[in-house]
Amino acid sequence: MRTIADEIVDTIKDAGVRHVYGLPGDSLNGFTDALRRDGEVAWQHVRHEEAAAFAAAADAALTGELAVCVGSCGPGNLHLINGLFDANRSRVPVLAIAAQIPEAEIGSNYFQETHPQQLFREASVYTELVSSADQLPHVLEGAMRAAIEKRGVAVIVVPGEVFLQPATGRPRSAPIRQSRPVVRPADSELDQIAELLNSHRSITILGGAGTEGAHAEVIALADRLRAPIVHTLRGKEFLEHDNPFDVGMTGLLGFTSGYRAMESCEVLLMLGTDFPYRQFYPSKAKIVQIDIRGENLGNRVPVDVGVVGSVKDTVQALLPRLTERSDSKHLDESTRHYTKARKGLDELATNDRNRTPIHPQYVGRLVSELAAADAVFIPDVGSPTVWAARYLEMNGARRLIGSFNHGSMANALPQAIGAQVAFPERQVVALAGDGGLAMLLGELLTLRQLGLPVKLVVFNNSSLNFVELEMKAAGVVTYATDLDNPNFAAVAEAMGIFGRRVERPDDLEGALAEAFAHDGPALIDVTTARQELSMPPTITAAQVKGFTLFALRTILSGRGEELIDLAETNVFRRLFD
Repeated sequence: MRTIADEIVDTIKDAGVRHVYGLPGDSLNGFTDALRRDGEVAWQHVRHEEAAAFAAAADAALTGELAVCVGSCGPGNLHLINGLFDANRSRVPVLAIAAQIPEAEIGSNYFQETHPQQLFREASVYTELVSSADQLPHVLEGAMRAAIEKRGVAVIVVPGEVFLQPATGRPRSAPIRQSRPVVRPADSELDQIAELLNSHRSITILGGAGTEGAHAEVIALADRLRAPIVHTLRGKEFLEHDNPFDVGMTGLLGFTSGYRAMESCEVLLMLGTDFPYRQFYPSKAKIVQIDIRGENLGNRVPVDVGVVGSVKDTVQALLPRLTERSDSKHLDESTRHYTKARKGLDELATNDRNRTPIHPQYVGRLVSELAAADAVFIPDVGSPTVWAARYLEMNGARRLIGSFNHGSMANALPQAIGAQVAFPERQVVALAGDGGLAMLLGELLTLRQLGLPVKLVVFNNSSLNFVELEMKAAGVVTYATDLDNPNFAAVAEAMGIFGRRVERPDDLEGALAEAFAHDGPALIDVTTARQELSMPPTITAAQVKGFTLFALRTILSGRGEELIDLAETNVFRRLFD
């Protein structure tokens, strides 16, 4: 007998889904059995449902197609929520199937009872409870369309017994795949943008994730305007490569050239970005914003002109309206400053005469140099994201994804699972923090069980390093940030995974090369400098005051050796190099 679960499997198969991430549970039995009988959609068994949601998010981010994760009733699907929040905020299409207790027991405080349709509402673009078999087919299709077209998470809540009910036999719609409409502003709006851009000399472009697929158009626009291009973290993989107008990033993870190019311009042209940090926007420039999502217009900074359109379509229609200019003073000054800033960053990414501990910049640089030309990089939130942003070189084929909007610890390893499942032949490199890795350490077993050749580089500084930096900037003595870590390489080897621990810079390149060449999952545990400072491109007076207070309070609390270590790591090295 065909069941409702069989109809679900057929419908997601039509949409191109080939993997489902999750853990089994009794309320999911009807669905997992349908997968077993189908044999085409592969069950990707993780060790924690949070990892299932992160893996699905990575799958969707890299393929652009719908990905699916599932959780059993109560605690099972509740574990999905952090990864689903991340997927929704990253605007990637994920369908989450949340099993529910028996429908007749809802509202009785039954064993494992929760109300997922309420719990997941903030983490989704669509959430609905299915109460009967007849209801499910159109709810499922509506959820899938919402996830795909709104680029977010859709959750359907299904009581376990509904999966086992007879199939409805309802005819399925045509395969549900993403539409590709042309979206650009009206001619009058394009004329308004062109008038503003043509009447000002110094223009800077800020590009974000919305520039995906529009590299050629943005480069042509920068050439026409003689404008430097600043990219956000999510725009790095789409704009950094083959770009003579690139002047780096701005924001907390960026560096001075990106900040300066924005602060010194007369007009800032925002393309496909909802860059959140208001303190890094220019103080006097006029703002033009182009975004496919109208709700983003003026969300972070008041705009002089805001229009709805995809970056590719809008720029194509805008270019003929723009006057080609020869004055490149602003561009030349910005690129010169970028060359200087880039040189300063690269000088920090050295072996440092085999002195220990290893500087994390050196780790980031070597990873970039040794990784495959089409590698997928996934940094953990915190300091690994800083080094990824500054030292991983994009080339148009490489990808860079992470928890860049939601900012969740422990994203790197589970997202690497989804990335490797989606692209089994590509090299996937996870840059894990020691705190993040420990949170979902059990997913190392998933790598082994599924045979996923993920390469995991651990920045092991025995601390919640980025939290410590935030404390120092706020004038707070670091507290509760110590991590008493094991030898992660030995842990990996105990799990049947290739492991190497690196404590000296001279050993790092060989260990990374060996791990990257290994035919299977591999973990490199690198002991890195705890006191390395990742300075933002501009420092506020409050941060200077905070750091001074931190130094004073640290001495008064009897921990002056921390300041000596800090100076040795960041100051003395620069004086003697």
